[in-house]
Amino acid sequence: MKTLKQKLIDNELTIGSWVTIGHQSIVEIMASANFEWLTIDMEHSVIEHSVCQNLIAHIQSSKMAALVRVSKNEEVVIKKVMDSGADGVIVPMVNSKEDAEKVVELVKYPPVGKRGVGLARAQKYGIGFDDYKKWLTENSIIIAQIEHIKAVENLENILKTPFIDGIIIGPYDLSGSMGIPGEYDKPEVVAALKYVEETCKKFNKPLGFHVIQPDFLKLKEKIDKGYTFLAFSLDFYFLGNKAREEMSKIKNSLE
Repeated sequence: MKTLKQKLIDNELTIGSWVTIGHQSIVEIMASANFEWLTIDMEHSVIEHSVCQNLIAHIQSSKMAALVRVSKNEEVVIKKVMDSGADGVIVPMVNSKEDAEKVVELVKYPPVGKRGVGLARAQKYGIGFDDYKKWLTENSIIIAQIEHIKAVENLENILKTPFIDGIIIGPYDLSGSMGIPGEYDKPEVVAALKYVEETCKKFNKPLGFHVIQPDFLKLKEKIDKGYTFLAFSLDFYFLGNKAREEMSKIKNSLE
């Protein structure tokens, strides 16, 4: 079976989801749905680093890749997550070639990058450094989040940056950067998304999107458009939508 990294290299379809509730039970429940990877959200959740490391371990023990959407493109933030053993990072607000190069520098060891060396979970607490160094070069994953109109304008240069494995569109923030948050049907948002789609296909780079609603038809729409790196909804939406749906049914049946 191919790893997530191999699927990204080959630009093959892979479907994961998002974790915002910091408990291992969430990971174990999500694992039962056969996602290939889960992303721990440290930007828009209250998950702290010690909890994040625990979740990484549980995701990986459940035979999924563990990605972390870090809070920002910053040295200590990325270094801690990678030292905790994450398979890779999704980095918000990568809006330029310089932003993309900075991410690579913070993930990779010299001579490729500038990441400082620590001995933690990723390096098996000191006894697996050589293996980790090789793994980091060959298998670590870097996804640039395209969530600002500036990123769309600079997309070609972002995609050309060595060691960027793919992109994922943040639909809310992208539309928000255009002054129309959540209004995806507006012509200017549609045009921006179309440009991202065409440019990723031109460079044969994985085209990613976070489909927020837990509706498989919306996911299928993206698959049919050529998206290959897809985050399908998130933990609280799956939980909340099912609860609301079933409670609505029982209330209607009693009327």
